[in-house]
Amino acid sequence: MRSIRRPVLAAAALTAVVALTATGCGPEGNQADGKPSQSAEQGSAGGGGFTIPKDIQDKLKEHGVDLDKWKNGEWKNWDKDKWLREASEFINPIIKGLWDPDRASKAKPPKEPTPKDISGDQGRTDPDPRPVQAKAVKPPFGQNAPGLGKIFFDTPEGHAVCSGAVVKDPAHPGKSNLVWTAGHCVHAGKTGGWYRNMIFAPSFNDTGKSAAQLENASREQMFPKGVWWADGASTSSQWIGQGGPQGNSVPMAPYDFAIMHVTPEKGAGSKSLEEVAGGAYSVDFNASAIPDINSITAQGYPAEAPFDGATLQQCTDKPGRLSLDAKKPTMYRIGCLMTAGSSGGPWFAKGSDGKPALVSNTSIGPRPAGWLAGPHLGPEAKSLYNAMSKKFASK
Repeated sequence: MRSIRRPVLAAAALTAVVALTATGCGPEGNQADGKPSQSAEQGSAGGGGFTIPKDIQDKLKEHGVDLDKWKNGEWKNWDKDKWLREASEFINPIIKGLWDPDRASKAKPPKEPTPKDISGDQGRTDPDPRPVQAKAVKPPFGQNAPGLGKIFFDTPEGHAVCSGAVVKDPAHPGKSNLVWTAGHCVHAGKTGGWYRNMIFAPSFNDTGKSAAQLENASREQMFPKGVWWADGASTSSQWIGQGGPQGNSVPMAPYDFAIMHVTPEKGAGSKSLEEVAGGAYSVDFNASAIPDINSITAQGYPAEAPFDGATLQQCTDKPGRLSLDAKKPTMYRIGCLMTAGSSGGPWFAKGSDGKPALVSNTSIGPRPAGWLAGPHLGPEAKSLYNAMSKKFASK
């Protein structure tokens, strides 16, 4: 695969650019699609661990979905026309105990990614940044990077992973259940729909064990702060309409952002995700112009070689500009050697209060790794954020 050519003036030739989701290759064990998640110990529509509420059953039946196949996770012979994809169709019922260490360990990058090339970009693009070596965040992650975590979900190709961060909720100060991530970590885009069995694991592998050590880890060691199921998810209409996880849809990367609302697998408790995770971050929807930002730090759980997806990593660099289309927002770009699996991970810059504020998330990068790019969070992103907060304001 050819390496990336450096841009000349305002035109960048981006070769082998991909959305940085880490996906397993196996078809095994995939279950449930995604709207507000519901939980029960025993029940109907397949029984054995969870109940699909009647209103959700009715919605699934409207789409011709077989409820038993939904429960049993049969992506085999799945019909794209029955893949729930519209903004209002996110359904993600809780299946207690589903994500155990064995299942989680199978959420890995594909062996042979097949990204497509894009070239002839318009707008203002700065020269390629120098590569910045990722540095491991010192464990315990919950103490040194509170609110960071790993996202697990199922796709037709296998178990997949992304990264995310807890963000503040205007409707519940100090008690947020909101998680920021990338659009391609929740929705397949133009040719697909919402992913299934979506969870957030705050402070995943908090003590920093290696992937080999995690093979013998308990569920509590892997998920020290619990498993939190997405009961709401939202991404941009641009991503739903034209996005996609492979290189041919990279032009939609400026809109590759998403927000999730989560609920604990163990059932409603007295503490929120923010309280359990140890913090939440402000989101800056009106960040300074890119040349005026001196430093950005990107964090995530890269899972493609040379990383193994077990540890939290970070890169710090002065951002530059990346324009994929003069009619779309210019993206942030930093030098960073993090790989697939880091998608959705937060990008922090100093906020007006001097504390880290989330200004972007990892969206795309080249293979081999050299830099990362993330969307500028403007009015579209703010609208999603406010709508999700309002939707769960009374809960």
